[in-house]
Amino acid sequence: MSEYTEDTLMGGRILLRQPAEGYRAAIDPLFLAAAVPAQDGHLVLDVGSGVGAASLCLGWRVPGCRIIGLEPQAELVALARDNITLNNMTGRVETVIGSIQAPPPRLAPGSFHHVMTNPPYHKGGTPSPHAGKAQANTEAEVDVAAWMRMCVAMLRPKGTLLAVHRADRLDELLAALQGRVGEVIVFPLWPKRGRAAKRILLRARKSVHSPLTLHPGLILHEEDGRYSAEADAVLRLGAAID
Repeated sequence: MSEYTEDTLMGGRILLRQPAEGYRAAIDPLFLAAAVPAQDGHLVLDVGSGVGAASLCLGWRVPGCRIIGLEPQAELVALARDNITLNNMTGRVETVIGSIQAPPPRLAPGSFHHVMTNPPYHKGGTPSPHAGKAQANTEAEVDVAAWMRMCVAMLRPKGTLLAVHRADRLDELLAALQGRVGEVIVFPLWPKRGRAAKRILLRARKSVHSPLTLHPGLILHEEDGRYSAEADAVLRLGAAID
């Protein structure tokens, strides 16, 4: 295994081993986990789970739910399993190796109360020279439409899909989900007041037909660069996004 660092999330509440080079968890998985309306007894699938950042944050906030991460890179799966042990979540959080095209048989369609996902942000172009980062960030055999179809297929009826993605690809997300989900909520993450959103959270429900809602969203930074009180509550304290 390549070199890794030991970092913390949520003000030290979560310990995280992750590659020293390549894909590294930033703030997106924390906001993703904060948006999942999980309750005790719920089963959650984390698609493209990496080293387990989102899974661990959700597991800390809702200790009575069970979370399974799906990740194709063996090195990241190994680190995720280390992280589960480090954070005393064995038996509640786990990670399995597998792809969108061929998930393990134990991940049966229609089984999950919630599916959360942080799909690759880039369509193509010049990939990162680091193979692991390129695989995590760039679409290859699976485009965003196929990714979303698999996520929806894993949900129970009326289950909830949560995704974090680039704001400039929102049209593709909505097109991929057309006719498959309803009660769609688009939640912008504004970098600062008056700035265009670069990231959005999207929440939707399977087998529901309510119309789309554009939420006011959340401002990440004050003018002086500090995190806003709302963002800090998520990133440092592990608060949920309603």
